[in-house]
Amino acid sequence: MSNQAKKQHNNILLAIAGFSAVVIIVALIGFLALDRAPDVIQGDMEVEEYRVSSKVPGRILKLCVKEGDFVHAGDTLAIIDAPEVHAKKVQAESARNAASALNEMADNGAREETIRGAFELLQQAKAANDIARKTYERVNNLFNEGVVTAQKRDEALAAVEATNAQVKAAQSQYDMARNGSRKEERKAASAQVNQASGAIMEVNSYLNETIQVAQMDGEVSEVYPKVGELVGTGTPIMTISMMDDMWGTFNIREDQLNDVTIGSEVTVTVPALNKEMKMKVYHMKDQGSYAAWKATKASGQYDQKTFEVRMHPLEKVEGLRPGMSLILKK
Repeated sequence: MSNQAKKQHNNILLAIAGFSAVVIIVALIGFLALDRAPDVIQGDMEVEEYRVSSKVPGRILKLCVKEGDFVHAGDTLAIIDAPEVHAKKVQAESARNAASALNEMADNGAREETIRGAFELLQQAKAANDIARKTYERVNNLFNEGVVTAQKRDEALAAVEATNAQVKAAQSQYDMARNGSRKEERKAASAQVNQASGAIMEVNSYLNETIQVAQMDGEVSEVYPKVGELVGTGTPIMTISMMDDMWGTFNIREDQLNDVTIGSEVTVTVPALNKEMKMKVYHMKDQGSYAAWKATKASGQYDQKTFEVRMHPLEKVEGLRPGMSLILKK
């Protein structure tokens, strides 16, 4: 081989070696650069909510708030028209009035005229008994003198005993009229009054449901029916978001939980506000086999599960809203 050919061959080898070195260096730089890039985990802000609904069906008569309004506990939210409940109240009040009248009658006892009539019957029975006794005494004297037979004396004695029974019966009727109703009857009448009063209380509780008020402070996030629409029992009327109770939620693989534990503090970014804020972890839960997981058994390791991680903001961030994205870099 000539010198020129050898030189040319060496140049080719040098070129190949240089190219290979460049490729290796670029690959190494890329590998190191990729290895240093932090993992980005995206989460969302969520808020505690409660739904406003009524125990009674009816028609929406008025909506006192609209979406986006901030309400305080006790503020009127909606008014429902429920004429059936008003009719039930009239029925319950009528039943209570009737029960009260019966109770008063049981407490007051018999009418004065009834008592006077029972007293007159008692006097009449006593008078008949007095006559029967006197008649018996005369007949008994005549029997002793041998003037009348024993039959006549026995008849006179039977009349005395009969009038004695009449006096006792009349006395019982008079006592019953004077004492009024039995104790058990008065208790039963009083119980009917209590039952009717309980029915009125129940109807009043339903009437209170026709005026829906806010149970806690919050923001009206959604209103479902329109004015004039019918709503059934338990049908949601609106949703209230309690803006003071917001949290962030992330789905994090277990291999990324090395510095995320209950009580730990992390810094996240809110892209919508272009701000960072500190949050504290208060809840971690395995998402289960149905959640996203990463299979590594092919490489002789294990399957990596995903955990739901919830965090509370440590300070109030102006403009923070439910649904905003959160970025956690690992």
